[in-house]
Amino acid sequence: MNGYSPSQPNLSKKVIFIGVGGATCSGKTTLAKHLRSVLPGSVIIHQDDFAPPEELVPIHPIYNVQDWDDPEGAIDWPRMVTFLRRVKETGILPEDHKSHDGLNKQDPMPIPQDVLDQWRSRFQEMQDSVRNSSGVEVVWGLVDGFLLYWHPGVIQALDTRIFLRVSYPTLKARRERRFGYHTAEGSFWRDPPGYWDDIVWPAYLKAHGRIFEGGDIDHGIAALVDDEETATVSDKAMEIKVPKQSATPGEMRASESKDELSRCGQPLFTAVCDRLLSLNS
Repeated sequence: MNGYSPSQPNLSKKVIFIGVGGATCSGKTTLAKHLRSVLPGSVIIHQDDFAPPEELVPIHPIYNVQDWDDPEGAIDWPRMVTFLRRVKETGILPEDHKSHDGLNKQDPMPIPQDVLDQWRSRFQEMQDSVRNSSGVEVVWGLVDGFLLYWHPGVIQALDTRIFLRVSYPTLKARRERRFGYHTAEGSFWRDPPGYWDDIVWPAYLKAHGRIFEGGDIDHGIAALVDDEETATVSDKAMEIKVPKQSATPGEMRASESKDELSRCGQPLFTAVCDRLLSLNS
């Protein structure tokens, strides 16, 4: 990840930040990586890379274990906001930025190559058209994170916002199948017993309840109250409900297989690509 490299240095740059948010194990990074494969010159900015140093991660006051999920302490918010502003202004990633995402294993959820090729061609045509007509190089930044819609500075930096809403049973089953997580410092974190129900899920509710009408995480419409401390999400938000095996709107079962995930991933991916094409129309 060496940063953006426009084909013509004299062109002005238009940075488009695409937020890909949702709970842990909702498919954010998988979707972001598929999008990176079709958006020319795009990169992914992982929110996890802005976690505080391991020794500064807060200890949960009740369960006496490190709390990697509480929105107030799980991310170094000033550092992330400053980083996004800098990329927005310059159109490149800082040379000293490194991600530890590659340390964590991720099961592949393939999309047919012909589908990827078609979308890559359409996005290239769109970018070529903008470049030739306006002298502007479109730069795509995919920002993924499980707490992406908590801090107003991050919310305001995003040009379009995607939220993957997945059911509690599915999320829990996926999280419990994970072996663990590598930290930026190189150590390995494994959820202690009860961590999902005691810490992860309550933190998800805390971070996202205000995003949905009536605080209804499962069925509420995205509509974050607009006041002095928050930015509205509903005006530019795009919620994607993860399809069932039949690819109709709904949620996947907790007993999903890789084949089922692959079949539902394509319509989700297509819906997002359609939305992104409209940003420059």
